[in-house]
Order: sequence, then C-alpha cells, then structure tokens
Amino acid sequence: MLLNMPQFTQSQVLVIGDVMLDRYWHGGTSRISPEAPVPVVKVDQVEDRPGGAGNVALNIAALGAGCALVGIVGNDEAGDALKTRLSAANVHTDFQVVEGKPTITKLRVLSRHQQLLRMDFEEPYAPQDSSEFAAKAEALIAHMGAVILSDYAKGSLAEVQTLIALANKHQVPVLVDPKGSDFSRYQHATLMTPNLHEFETVVGKCETESQLVEKGLALLEQLGLQALLITRGEHGMTLLRKGKAELHLPARAREVYDVTGAGDTVISVLAASLAAGEELPQAVGLANLAAGIVVGKLGTATISAPELRRAVKLEQGSERGVLIEEQLLMAIEEARAAGERIVFTNGCFDIIHAGHVGYLEDTRALGDRLIVAINSDASVKRLKGAGRPINPVDRRMAVLAGLEAVDWVTFYDDDTPERLLKLIKPDVLVKGGDYTEDQVVGHEIVKAYGGTVKVLSFFENVSTTAIVEKIQRDHERKK
Repeated sequence: MLLNMPQFTQSQVLVIGDVMLDRYWHGGTSRISPEAPVPVVKVDQVEDRPGGAGNVALNIAALGAGCALVGIVGNDEAGDALKTRLSAANVHTDFQVVEGKPTITKLRVLSRHQQLLRMDFEEPYAPQDSSEFAAKAEALIAHMGAVILSDYAKGSLAEVQTLIALANKHQVPVLVDPKGSDFSRYQHATLMTPNLHEFETVVGKCETESQLVEKGLALLEQLGLQALLITRGEHGMTLLRKGKAELHLPARAREVYDVTGAGDTVISVLAASLAAGEELPQAVGLANLAAGIVVGKLGTATISAPELRRAVKLEQGSERGVLIEEQLLMAIEEARAAGERIVFTNGCFDIIHAGHVGYLEDTRALGDRLIVAINSDASVKRLKGAGRPINPVDRRMAVLAGLEAVDWVTFYDDDTPERLLKLIKPDVLVKGGDYTEDQVVGHEIVKAYGGTVKVLSFFENVSTTAIVEKIQRDHERKK
C-alpha cells in the first residue's frame, strides 16, 4: 500500500469520553521510613499529563489537526490542571463540571524509573453527570470531520447511543474505542477498534485467521458497523468490512519499549486521516505506521506530524535525493523533530572528482544530515565565465544525490547561498578550500543564531577548474 501524508491541518475531530489526569511524582529514595517498612521518596519533580480521552485529544493535536474534547471533570485543582495542559496543546475543551466528585486522577509515585505506588482518585459517574454531552456535541459537530468515542468504562458515555445517532444524523463518521464485554451499546457506529483481547472476550477465542475473520464479520453484521479494526499487537492489525476482502497489516515496530497509549494513537490517526478525506484502508495504513513508532517510546506518548511524515517518506523511499526548496524545508523540519543535526555546504560542483567525494564524506561526519546546495547554471556562468558549467544543473544534482554521504541536494539562482542559509539555519556551515572561518560566505548569518562554521580542505589537491583547464590544454595540443 502506497501511503501519503494527509492534510491534517484541514481536519477537525471531536473527542467525547472519559478524561482523566495522569499525575507523576518523581524523586530519589535513600532510606526506609522509621514509621513503617516503606521507602521514603523525596519528591523533586511533579508531572501532569492528560490521560484517557485527553490523551486521544493530545494525539490529534500533535498531528496538527483541530480537536475539541467533551468530558467530565470535578470542580477541583486536577480539573483545572487538565484544562490548562489541553489548552496549551491547542485542544478546545468543553467539560461538564460535576460538583462533589473529583476529576479522575491517577497519581503514581516513582523512583529511579520504578513505580512504587499508584493512588486513584475517582467516583463512579451517574448518567446525569454527562447530561450535557449531547447538547455540547450538537453545538460542535457541524464543523467536524470525525467523532471519537473514547470509553474507559468510567461512566462518561452513559448515553453512547444518543451520541452515535447524532453523528449519523450529521453524516459524520463515528469511531469507537470500546471497553467491556457489551459491544451492543456501540451499535451503528462507523468503526470500532477493539484490541484482540477485547474482541475475543466478546466473540470467543479465535484459533485461526479464518475464525477471526468469520467472527469479526458476524459481529460487524450484528452491530450494524461499517468496519471493524482489530489491533493485534505483534501480529499487526486486521481491517474487516462488509462485502470486501479482509486487510491484514503487519506490525511495524522494530523495537517495543512500551505499548501504553498505542490504542489512543491508532484511533487518533484513523480519525484525523478520515477527517482529512483519506479512504479507510489508507487511514488504517497510517495508523499502523504511527503505532509502530509510538510503541518505541517510553510511557504514554504522542506522534507528531513531522514524525509521521518522515515515516511515510521512508515507506516511499523518498527520504533522500534532489528536493525543491519547499520540500527541503519540510524535510529539515522532520529531521529536527527527530533531533538530527543539519550540515550545509555549497558550491558549483561542476565536475565531481575525488576531492569532492572525500570532502563531502568528511562534511557529512559533522552531523546527521548533509545538504548540498549548488549554483544554478546562470549563477555558475556569472561566477566562472562563458563555457561554464560543463554539466547542467540537473546532471550535477543527480550525481551528488547518488553519493552515499549526501542526503539532500538543491540549487539556488543567487551568486551566494545567504538567502538559503537564512531559511534553513543549518547547525553547521562547511566550506572547502583555503579560507579562514570569517572568510566563508554566510558565516555571520550562521554564527548569529549559534551555529558552527567549519573549513575543510579538498582531497588530493584537485579542483574542477584545474580539470577543465587541463582538458582545454590537451584539446589545444591535439589541434
């Protein structure tokens, strides 16, 4: 399946469900309490993260999509903390505040990355605690491309059928992340995303692939769903649709560190992709790719648009090569999101010789990504005179892109790369030749934002100009 990056900035997703605050107290332990045989933790760091449906909303916002979140909170400090952190991530919150009940909070005490204790602050929600959900959803849904119902069995989705009917009335796809053994409450949703354990709890053990497909299609028919996506851990995902062949996608994770929140990532990418106009198989492929990335991170994590775009490009084999300026800036954004160091060099590179190859290998060793920007044909002619370049710009770029040391190649029409440097802001600017750092064109631009300037020597004391002059002399002697 050829994957493409959706226009997530055009997506709007409404999330409704159980919101909670995940609170972490970190600290060192060096002694046992004299009051009881328990370690004493000296708390030196407090961390709050939105959990449950809040984490789903964070995942959507991290993709660059618009997101609104409807849930229940108490009239307390934890509820305020939840709103603050979600608002900071550009999630629009419309919470029903319930007096006399706490915001669901899970407090974990950790020392040296080991969880020592978890304390839960929660009271069961009654149906009246979510009585405003339908009105809140009605006010928002007209602007939405998808709705997610995020069920953690805390009681927020007591009126789940009302919400599904509302989405269907507005012809907005409604995706359900289910909980419990009664899937009948999710009838007529567009798509449901149980994991394999949840699925088998409802339909029974599936010993073979054919059993899984058979029982899945029967459940699809029974609930009136359009699609069922079963997430299967190390066995990937299976998408079932009425009247269509099943789609099996293998797991994409190279290393699994933590599966916490992977289901939130899957349904978030699915919904945001559908809201951006992608077809369901394409959306599932993107969700599978995203899940493979997020399980490689520690703790509840999100995946950003640059991370996903980078993974999509790796799928397409377009991670390297010749890029126009707009593509280059996008590639740099993705590389920086991955913590990579950008190295930049420039020149005419008219005839690639051994000196260039060695120079570019040494330049690449100064960072993680090497950009080579070359002068356009008109620029080379202005700098070198009539008869140059020997090779036109497209051939020069093709040769450079074929070198192992080079990640990206682009060109510029100006006589100097100063405009590009201001746009790209490389971490390291490199020039080959007999210069001091202060003689390198653009050094003041790079140093002004804290970048580094390096001067490297060409190998073997050769140059394009010397090669061209030798060819010309040999040609004259043969006349």
